[in-house]
Amino acid sequence: MKNTGVVFLFIAASLLAQDIPTQIQADIDRGNFTSAQQALRLLLASDILPPAQRLSFQFEIERLDRIRKDFPRTQEEVLTRLRHYYPSMTENDLVPFEANRSLEMKIIDGEKRYFSNAVPNLFRINAEAKKRKIEADEPSKDELRDFLGAYLPEVVAAADRSGKEIVRPVSMTLTYTVTVKPNAVPDGEIIRCWLPYPRETHPRQSSVKLLSISEPHPIVAPDENLQRTIYVEKSTAKDKPTVFAMKVSFTGSAEYCDVFKAGGAQRFLLPADSIALCTSERPPHIVFTPELQSLSGNIIGKEHDPLQKAKLIFSWISSHIPWASALEYSTIPNIPDYCIENRHGDCGIQSLLFITLCRYNGIPAKWQSGWMLHPPEVNLHDWAEIFLDGYGWVPVDQSFGVQKSADDRVTFFYLGGIDAYRLIVNDDFSRDLFPAKIFPRSETVDFQRGELEWRGGNLYFDSWNYHMDVEYGTAAGPISK
Repeated sequence: MKNTGVVFLFIAASLLAQDIPTQIQADIDRGNFTSAQQALRLLLASDILPPAQRLSFQFEIERLDRIRKDFPRTQEEVLTRLRHYYPSMTENDLVPFEANRSLEMKIIDGEKRYFSNAVPNLFRINAEAKKRKIEADEPSKDELRDFLGAYLPEVVAAADRSGKEIVRPVSMTLTYTVTVKPNAVPDGEIIRCWLPYPRETHPRQSSVKLLSISEPHPIVAPDENLQRTIYVEKSTAKDKPTVFAMKVSFTGSAEYCDVFKAGGAQRFLLPADSIALCTSERPPHIVFTPELQSLSGNIIGKEHDPLQKAKLIFSWISSHIPWASALEYSTIPNIPDYCIENRHGDCGIQSLLFITLCRYNGIPAKWQSGWMLHPPEVNLHDWAEIFLDGYGWVPVDQSFGVQKSADDRVTFFYLGGIDAYRLIVNDDFSRDLFPAKIFPRSETVDFQRGELEWRGGNLYFDSWNYHMDVEYGTAAGPISK
């Protein structure tokens, strides 16, 4: 039985600031986290709050703790790391980087605290800092770029030869392990664990087979669950880690749809109710705010064609929103607004901005995510799908973006195409897990690493580690869509 209320109460109620009393919200906005948490605990102790508001306040207390964990760096730590590139750097030299948001910082309880990856992100976001790093360091080899440079033309060629859109399948075997730290949960308690599991309803992903799992009686979520899981339980032992391990095989295929090719496309139409669903707002992360509407006007101008609108959005984000590692999504009230304000983001942040801009412009758009499994780089990853009349749903990987190539079909490959090295786990964001989770999720938007809890509460990411190993089979020829 699905829990259709608890998860969305935590997501919607906890992240909407109007539920927080004005004075407490002002404390939060000023970074007075300890004071705000104390005030919220006093309200909770009064036992006069309605259930939804209690959930909101409880999660807000936890959210502020999560922000603290995302901002562990002191000013001295940041200066020490930056002086490798700026030997005479002082506190005052940090201010311009902080002001233009290329060095991510918050005032928390009166002290400057910096994002855990603030320094690496500075060299990704800030053009001047990036140039200095290139001059100071040995040039590094971009193995993923080199891999895609050879691979993407082969996918386009395979689609041309076969006349098919789903081509070049690759068999992969995944070993996924989650390790809960010793004594994170008391001895003899039961840990409930949800692991990411491959979806089976997409033509790009087939032949899914569970080869082994560390615990007996696993529960695989039905494929209609848009965030798909395999669920197991295990007892803890004192001073020992608690390990959950799964081995699964599947076949992933590339998809290439030449959406810019004139004529010859099969006619696909989306029902009116689906158009309404996939072009509508969905708070808190798909909202047509004044900032988003203004940005859309600057990007789209007077263009009316849906495909050209999508191309303008895709190109603008590729050139204006550099990839940077991100805060935990559960701490961000509105992800696209955060992206617009800070002008950087990881794959999920870029994708949600793309999806929201598409929806605002009448282009049906939705979320897809899981893992990128390319031989040079295995990692969590998010992308999107848009619906184009004449083509149907096509993939868009905003994070991979515009590719450098003399062939326009390769340049815009990821606007209508996607490579085979993907694990599709989610066809939407912020959907219920199966079986239902009792406590708030560590990740309220995405589902890739897994979720864990015990009767004492949720186990946040700092209580456990995860690891993915990939074995690659032989790539085959084209297959039909």
